Amino acid sequence: MSADPEPGIFSHGRACAWPRRFWQGPVRMLTPEEVRTWILYEDERLLVINKPGDVVCHPSKSGPWSSLVGAAREVTGLPTVHLVFRLDRETSGIVLMAKDPRMASRLQRAAERHAVSKSYLAVLSGELEGPISVDQPLGDDTASPVFVKSAVRPDGKRSLTHFMPLATAGGFTLARVKTETGRKHQIRAHAQWMGKSIVGDKIYGPYPMAYLEFIDGGWTESLASRLLMRRQALHCAELDLRVAELPLFLKAPLPEDMRQFCEAHGLRWENRTEDPPAPLSAGPG
Repeated sequence: MSADPEPGIFSHGRACAWPRRFWQGPVRMLTPEEVRTWILYEDERLLVINKPGDVVCHPSKSGPWSSLVGAAREVTGLPTVHLVFRLDRETSGIVLMAKDPRMASRLQRAAERHAVSKSYLAVLSGELEGPISVDQPLGDDTASPVFVKSAVRPDGKRSLTHFMPLATAGGFTLARVKTETGRKHQIRAHAQWMGKSIVGDKIYGPYPMAYLEFIDGGWTESLASRLLMRRQALHCAELDLRVAELPLFLKAPLPEDMRQFCEAHGLRWENRTEDPPAPLSAGPG
């Protein structure tokens, strides 16, 4: 009888997220000074932070200063802050937290009825000729060796994403992206389904083994040549709480790494707001 694979690392050939033994570089330890510079808005009930693209949201075993939530607790002096929605480690931009359970519950109910509106900026591989709305169901990608990966599948949950090109050049598109559903990795999975993956995406990019190579050996010159950016070029740029009866509309500027990529590839745009196109099914096949 052959030996079973090491538990939690591979299940039927798929990389699993538990136990968290994958090497992803040293844990970034935050400082009070830098966390305070990320605050976009704060009052007695809310805290809104512009998260960099190398910071995890949820607390970790490395202490409070190793995650955004832990650092927020330290900076505010509160025993608990409530994460209303999270961003992936390599996605930058606006993160909304509530300072008390009642506000957290209010915002979570508002998000469920789509009264909390977010928009993203993404750099896509390939040039979008016009707005595209992808209305395709998402579920687990059981064909992928990466356990957390999602994919379009007929038995998945309905997922709707709007992609609006702001600038195209040199085989890339800077797009404004809005979602009307909140599925796991929705923007990244729909971008891949369109054939226009987000630049730098280790899981949904054009190189399917990138994530496995990264967790095995870290960032390498080989990955840099294939992915072009060290992290996925996805940024939560706007948060609108006005429909939730909170007079807040916040913006987070394009982060430096994405700005430099856009400048280097001729992606020039004006910061403007556009309504999403009418929903339709779009994409290859």
